[in-house]
Amino acid sequence: MNNIQNIVRIDECAMTPKYLQLINSILEGIQSGEIKKNDLLPSINELSCTLETARSTIERAYNELKRMGLVTSVAGKGYFIVQTCFHKPAKVLLLFNKLSIHKKMIYDAFAATLGTEGAIDFYIYNNDYQVLRKILDEKNGYYEKCVIIPNFNEDKEMGYELIDSLPKKKLILMDKLAQGISGNFGAVYEDFENDIYSALVQLKDRLDKYHTIKLVFPRDTYHSTKIIRGFRRFCQQYSFNHQILSCVHNEKIEPGCVYINLVEDDLVILIEKMIEGKFRVGKDVGVISYNEVPIKKIILDGITTISTDFALMGEKTAELVLKNSAERIAIPFKVTLRNSL
Repeated sequence: MNNIQNIVRIDECAMTPKYLQLINSILEGIQSGEIKKNDLLPSINELSCTLETARSTIERAYNELKRMGLVTSVAGKGYFIVQTCFHKPAKVLLLFNKLSIHKKMIYDAFAATLGTEGAIDFYIYNNDYQVLRKILDEKNGYYEKCVIIPNFNEDKEMGYELIDSLPKKKLILMDKLAQGISGNFGAVYEDFENDIYSALVQLKDRLDKYHTIKLVFPRDTYHSTKIIRGFRRFCQQYSFNHQILSCVHNEKIEPGCVYINLVEDDLVILIEKMIEGKFRVGKDVGVISYNEVPIKKIILDGITTISTDFALMGEKTAELVLKNSAERIAIPFKVTLRNSL
């Protein structure tokens, strides 16, 4: 039992739920032969104390191992390993640049699609090259697949160079393809230029009642500049006055303008200015917001959104893991027309 307590571990820095970390540790111990058939697992109280983790977390992990047929419980005696033969799940290192509602949608769909076929270790590197390098130096050799959303606030080229150095048979990029990362690897991504162009074409009938379209593209954003290219292509082809704004703090709202925001902070500022100026949204001015979230159904009687299908992105990425595929899949944008336009 003491040996098992030394094998199981929880990484407080990982975003992977603790009960899953515990399950994965026990599975790894079985695979390595350190945990054998008929071994007695630590009691829920003992392991809770050792790992400084809630009893409910240990109980949930043990119940899942029971469901998998690997563990049984005997009243008055505890939990025992009863089976050591099982399908080996793919070990996946999942690296997101940040947390958000949309990233949660991706993660939930990714984890649900993998199910018991994958063991996920999930980390956030906060758009920071140094943090990503530290995680990869410590973790990368232990995994069959490394799934990365490649976004950096600084040292972008160094970040891409680091990712490019990874074995391509392990690598899957999510969200975007990045210049400087080459080779035969899998990817599930947004086609930024064509996505915004196609979305605006779908909205053209509504846009025709405005004379100017303004894209709010923050100066220090990690968003792809291909968005600007697709935006300009649409405006030039259909003869719209257009402007790129790096900041909206000093923007004077004028009738006849449509604003496209990429980040939620800018949306809040725009809405405040429109309410203060008593503009009728959807009549005097228009708003198009990137990325669908439930609250946008309600704000201003509905905000028009253009958005990637984040759940589909997670599902398709998991499928690449399960198929060990180097396929590249573009996830199309979805337009949701509401009263803000």
